Amino acid sequence: MKTFGEAFFEEPRWVTQQCCENYVEMHPNRMNNFCCGAGGGAWAMPYDAERIYYGRIKAQQIMDTNAKMVIAPCHNCRDQIMKGLTKEFDLGIETKYLWELVADSLVIEPWTEEEIKKANELRDAQYERDEIDLDEEW
Repeated sequence: MKTFGEAFFEEPRWVTQQCCENYVEMHPNRMNNFCCGAGGGAWAMPYDAERIYYGRIKAQQIMDTNAKMVIAPCHNCRDQIMKGLTKEFDLGIETKYLWELVADSLVIEPWTEEEIKKANELRDAQYERDEIDLDEEW
């Protein structure tokens, strides 16, 4: 049985860890994490100075990670971090939704002819070792 909030915290982290070479947590995190400053409709309202002021703590959290990319949990966070905090605090990061990270991770560069040849040789060696004959009828 999952504890309250576990899926909100752990599952997206697990997915992110599967897609990234160097996963880094912000501190504090989970229930103790700081708001980006755009929640509660602040992103859509004409309170830019206030939104940036309240987002300064999130900007510092991001800077402390030395991250090159931040995964944002919602559209307000994404817009605030990508369009507000990155510009205002010169964060030099890329901001994505989790689904964008997963989609980008599914793109695989085509193999070179040499890689294809090596893979075929490994396959053939395994078939020979395991005495597999693909031409044999079942």
